[in-house]
Amino acid sequence: MAVKKRSKVTAEFNMSSLTDIIFLLLIFFMLTSKAVQISIPLPESDSTTIAPSNLPVMMTVDGEIKVAGKESSIANMEKDIALAVRKTDNKENATLTIISEVGVPWETVYSAVKIASGLKIKAIIATQPTTN
Repeated sequence: MAVKKRSKVTAEFNMSSLTDIIFLLLIFFMLTSKAVQISIPLPESDSTTIAPSNLPVMMTVDGEIKVAGKESSIANMEKDIALAVRKTDNKENATLTIISEVGVPWETVYSAVKIASGLKIKAIIATQPTTN
């Protein structure tokens, strides 16, 4: 007489609960990532080396921006920097120097670095002297 085995072990895994958890984690991280504020202090240096600068961008805490000595704004900064690069004599070695006051939001400084990268020019963030 043949004996049949009726209990077969199947290797199935129910993925529905796992996808729900992953979806909720994704939503959680998307919502909390916007709430994170990046606060990076300006760099300090005791070096006396002066880098060549032919395109200065000055930023104040009040939101005032000057590109090559002329008034600008966040919205017009890319256009003004591109215009200043076109007017410079040494386009292949053009260097954008970002001179920022303490307290200027990092997003503003980063936007100038991003503009310089898009225009394929060097960007330098000016350092403040070390306080001893």
